[in-house]
Amino acid sequence: MSMRSKERHARLLEALNAGEIDVDDLARRFDVSASTVRRDLQHLSKNNAVRRTYGGAILTAHANETTLEQRLAVQGKQKQAIARAAIDLIEDGDTLILDAGSTVAAFGRLLQQRRLRIITNNLALLPFLAKAPTLELVVLGGALRATSMSTMGPLANEALRRMTADRAVMSADGVVNGRGLCEADLEQVALKSLMMQHSKEVIVLADASKLGRAEQMAWAPLPPRWTLVTDVGASEEQCKRLADAGARVIVAGRLLSRHRNCSRDRRKISTEAGLR
Repeated sequence: MSMRSKERHARLLEALNAGEIDVDDLARRFDVSASTVRRDLQHLSKNNAVRRTYGGAILTAHANETTLEQRLAVQGKQKQAIARAAIDLIEDGDTLILDAGSTVAAFGRLLQQRRLRIITNNLALLPFLAKAPTLELVVLGGALRATSMSTMGPLANEALRRMTADRAVMSADGVVNGRGLCEADLEQVALKSLMMQHSKEVIVLADASKLGRAEQMAWAPLPPRWTLVTDVGASEEQCKRLADAGARVIVAGRLLSRHRNCSRDRRKISTEAGLR
C-alpha cells in the first residue's frame, strides 16, 4: 500500500469518528474521485474497521482513534516543515514541556543538539532524547495511553503540578477558535490544560487539517495569547480569524502578526532555522 493510500485511510477513519459520512462528501474532502473513496472504504471494511452503508460508511466501533503510527503517515511533509519552523522559537537554556503527538515527536527529534531541560509524557521521543548529552530529561509517569504512546492520569498531573516551564509545545486532534484544543479523552485534556497553565508561553503545532476540526468530545481551553505553527495549507480566513482572536500564527516560513492577513506578510523565517 502506498504512503498516499495509508494517509487517506487514516484520514477517512478520523473523519468517520464524527459519524456517518457519505461517499460524495468524503470525495470532496480529500479531493479524489468517488470511486477512489469506495475502494478505500471497501479495503477498510475487509479489515473490519468500518461498516458500509447505503452511499457511505460508519465505524464498526464508537470513535475508533488512529494510532501514533497511523498519524505519522498523515501530512508527513507538513509535520516536518512545522517542526523545523518551530525550532526557531526555542532558546538554549529553556525548560520545555513537550506534549504527546506525532508533530511534537517530529519537533522533539530536532532538539538533540540543543541545551535544554525537557519535561514530557511523550514516550515515543525517549529513545531519541535519552541519547543527547546536553538535554536534561524529566519523564511524567502515569497510565499508558498506547494509541499515542504517552502517559496521563493523576500521577502525571500531580508530577506536573510541581514544575514550571518557559514554553509548552502542544499537539491536538483539532484546534478551534474560542474553544481550544480538541481531544478524545478527558484525562488527555486535563494534562494538556496543566501543561499550558504551568508554562509562560504556549506553542501549538498543528497542520492545516486540524484547524477548525471538532470531531472529538474533550476540550482544553487555550490562554489569551498563544502561538500556532501550521503549514501553507491553512487558508487566509483561518489564519486571520485565529490571529484576530489573539494567536500569533506562523505559517510554513512566514510570520503573521495579530492584525495581518496571511497573504500580506512576506517576512520569511527559514524552515531550516534551529538545525544547529
